[in-house]
Amino acid sequence: MEKKQWVWEKFGVSMEEFWSPPRCFWKTVRHLERRKRGTIQAVYIKDGTLLTSTEEVIGQWKKHFEKLLGPADTSSVAEYCVCVNAVILSNFKGCVVNQTLIMKNSTQVSYFILGAYFDIGLFKYLLFLIIMCFYALIICANVLLIVVICVNRSLHEPMYLFLVSLFVNELYGSTGLFPFLLVQILSDIHTVSASLCFLQNFCLHTYVNVQFYNLAVMSYDRYLAICYPLQYHTRMTYNKVAVLIVLTWLFPLLAVVVMISLSSSLQLCRNRIDRVFCNNYSIVTLACSDTTVNNIYGLIYTFIVVFGLAILIFCTYMRILKVCFSGSKQTRQKAVSTCTPHLASTINFSFGCFFEVIQSRFDMGSTPIMFRIFVSLYFLTCQPLFNPLMYGLNLKKIRIKCKNLIFGKV
Repeated sequence: MEKKQWVWEKFGVSMEEFWSPPRCFWKTVRHLERRKRGTIQAVYIKDGTLLTSTEEVIGQWKKHFEKLLGPADTSSVAEYCVCVNAVILSNFKGCVVNQTLIMKNSTQVSYFILGAYFDIGLFKYLLFLIIMCFYALIICANVLLIVVICVNRSLHEPMYLFLVSLFVNELYGSTGLFPFLLVQILSDIHTVSASLCFLQNFCLHTYVNVQFYNLAVMSYDRYLAICYPLQYHTRMTYNKVAVLIVLTWLFPLLAVVVMISLSSSLQLCRNRIDRVFCNNYSIVTLACSDTTVNNIYGLIYTFIVVFGLAILIFCTYMRILKVCFSGSKQTRQKAVSTCTPHLASTINFSFGCFFEVIQSRFDMGSTPIMFRIFVSLYFLTCQPLFNPLMYGLNLKKIRIKCKNLIFGKV
């Protein structure tokens, strides 16, 4: 102890006198590295017992890392524990951490911790009730419009058939999020199994992609109906409608399968996700292996879907507005009544996705946690209710048929 105190006093004096503190600091560090290799430090266990022998300490570290990373080969864990203690003792020159061990254990993450949840006490029951009612309202609104369009043959037109695809997607995305949120709100331990996390990841990313493809197809349909009214029925046949709806779901499914395959093959070093639900980019950031392929694929596909399709949709509506303003007043009114819900839905969803991408790619730690949670949930929770309300209230045919169905009129 006296020698140690003398070394630190000498170090302090030299730091005060030396003209370059960083050089002095690293000179002292190199001097300490040359000292004799130490022994493994003693550790306390939960019952307060002090373990001093090498075998006992390594065994305790083995239990710790098996619990943290999953079971592993005993010799490998022992090697890793020795290296950890060597690093603590500053004897890292003679210790080479087995990187394959870390990679091997990192692939065995069996669950994820959702770090965005915090204790709100008894208010969690009120929040549970609010979200459950919101989810029930989403289901009722979307199912009502699907039934109305399917039952009434007068609504079996391309625009309304595309709306059915849109409403089915809203139910699909809501089911991938809301039951999960309800369970997590009532839970005291906010963890999710790896398989369930990747399943939710698949559902939510498929929902977002299908949503953009649906909106793009619907903008194309409105473009043909307004800009080429005489050729509309020859260009937009029922066979073409069926093909477009299938492609609207097929392309996103294949793209998301590739994305999830890349993410699930990563070797993860940690298991904490600072979100209220599973997000692909948050999982990728936990990896200790190379994520270049994931990042390139994610950026390219995000640009194509979020920005590419959104720009295509807005350009289509610019063409529609140009035609409308050059036509008669009746043409403008009809175009505005049919295009307003599509344009409002596209703007609302695009901005929600844009803020989510910004939050995922950049550090938002300085912003309030409630704001981050709201931004991440906005486009997943508001859009499934926003769409049926917009189309149900603005499209006259759907509004009349809904009233007839609800109030029992023929």
